[in-house]
Amino acid sequence: MTCTLCKSGETSEGYITVTLTRNNSVIVIRDVPAEVCNNCGEYYLSDSIAEKIYDLADQAVKKGVEIEILRWVA
Repeated sequence: MTCTLCKSGETSEGYITVTLTRNNSVIVIRDVPAEVCNNCGEYYLSDSIAEKIYDLADQAVKKGVEIEILRWVA
């Protein structure tokens, strides 16, 4: 797919690190599968992966963690 941000790159399967900040919590999730632009590095997540990431972030906030670093597990 053509990147919607830079308009000149093409995306391909890859892995990225997602960092989310919620309230006083920072959640870092490594090795997340995504479509990544070969030109600008913009990434696109599938709906199911994005939903799981948000669930992981919600769990971390409920636990009251300040920072949590996770590795993606399918």
